Formats: sequence, structure tokens, C-alpha cells
Amino acid sequence: MSVWFVTGASRGLGAEITREALDRGHSVIATARNVSAVLRAHPEQPDGLLAVEADVTEPAQLTAAVEAGLAKFGRIDIVVNNAGYGLVGAVEEVSDKAARDLFDVNVFGVLNTLRATLPTLRAQRSGHVVNIGSVGGFATAPAVGLYGASKFALEGISEALHGELAPLGVRVTIVEPGGFRTDFLNGSSIRVEPASIVDYGAGAGPVREALAGNDGRQPGDPAKAAKAVVDVTEVAEPPLRLQLGADAVERVEAKLDLVRRELDTWRHVALSTGI
Repeated sequence: MSVWFVTGASRGLGAEITREALDRGHSVIATARNVSAVLRAHPEQPDGLLAVEADVTEPAQLTAAVEAGLAKFGRIDIVVNNAGYGLVGAVEEVSDKAARDLFDVNVFGVLNTLRATLPTLRAQRSGHVVNIGSVGGFATAPAVGLYGASKFALEGISEALHGELAPLGVRVTIVEPGGFRTDFLNGSSIRVEPASIVDYGAGAGPVREALAGNDGRQPGDPAKAAKAVVDVTEVAEPPLRLQLGADAVERVEAKLDLVRRELDTWRHVALSTGI
């Protein structure tokens, strides 16, 4: 059995992953900004659950959570970087503060968590880092460009981390979910900048409207997503990327096709710049 360290474990996909891991007999250090919210999400409080209050923007809290987990379980095997939130608004409409706050959680929060947990995984010469990204981190869209940018950053971090940790026996997977019926589209997980620039109505407007009307209607089942995430940690050769949902697969395939077409069309220009 493994010991999991999960951020954002009180709701959404984080809560489902925590539940699935516990159901399989694993132990989980479940962190969130409010420890009581973790306990409410897991009222049965199994022996393998250690609920710890830790805000990913506070490195000292993450260090304390790791220390508490090691004191109770003696090791950490799986690190799930799940904490994060969404942001809606055309790129020009998003305020500097909103953009920085988003990156503070979605990007720097991951870095804080990695700095707190990786010393343990490196010392063990084993483990698995699972970064919960988004299909929007591979193929973004109007009105969610800043959110997509934060998840694009996570893709870059994960790719580099994969190469850095592989020689040490630590694996890395970035999960790219499509739409799942969590609370991601309600006010607890997404922030909406005002549609302040009329010119962006045609480009960003349809996406804004679709997101506002899709809460609870997403095609993905979060319990099945959690099962897939736990499953991938149990295979001998896990993928670097794992798409979840038919909508995610469709968007990734469409972008790959577009990139290939553009590369072929403009190959002569690209190659003309060499010696």
C-alpha cells in the first residue's frame, strides 16, 4: 500500500482521488486550506486518512503537512498536485491582480508543494508525481487564456520534471481532464472577470456563456476520473500525459492535426533560416 499526499483534497477531483485511494487501502495525507472541509468530505474518517490544513501558497504549512505525514506514515509515495481554480475573461480583460493570484495558486502552489515533498521521494529513490492539469493546458480557448496559461506552465514544469526525476526512480504524470461534473464551474472554483471590453464579445462571449450554463452538465464522471488517476499510479510504465474524457481526446487530436498542418505548410520557411 502507498502513502498519498493530495492538495485540494476537500472537494472536486481531489476529494474523489482521496476517496478512491482510501477505498483501495492506501493512506492519504489530505490537505486543504480548511481541514474541517476535508473531514466533511470524508466523514467516515478511515484510519488511513490524515487531514492537514495547508494552503499551497504558504510553504511553511506544506512543510508542516509533510512532516506530519512522515511522522504518521513514515513515507510518501504519490504526490497529487490538485489544488487550483479557474479564471474566465479575455486576456486583455483580466486584471494584473487576478492573473498573479491565479498563478500564485496554479503554478507557484505546485512549486511550493514539490519543494516540500520531493526531498522525501528523492531520498526514497521512488515515487510518483501526479500533476492535475487540464486539456486547456494543451489546447486553450478564448475567455480562458490566463487559466490555460497557468496549465501550460504546469505542462512545461512536468515535462522537465519527468526528465529530472526519471534517473532517481520517481515518475511524473500530468493529467489533462476535460469537463467533469465537479464544482469546478461554480463560484467556489472559478472566478469571472467582468466582460468589460465590447470588442471581445464575438471571440470570448460564446465561451463565457457556455461555461456559465454548463455547471453540473459536464460529460465526465469524477469518480471514474479518480479511478483512472489511481489506476495509472499502479502500472509499471505510466504515461507522461493522461487525457481524461472524450472531449479532452477530441481537443488534443484537433490541436495535433492543426500543428501538423501548419508545420507542413510552413516547413520551407522554418528550414530556410538555417545555415
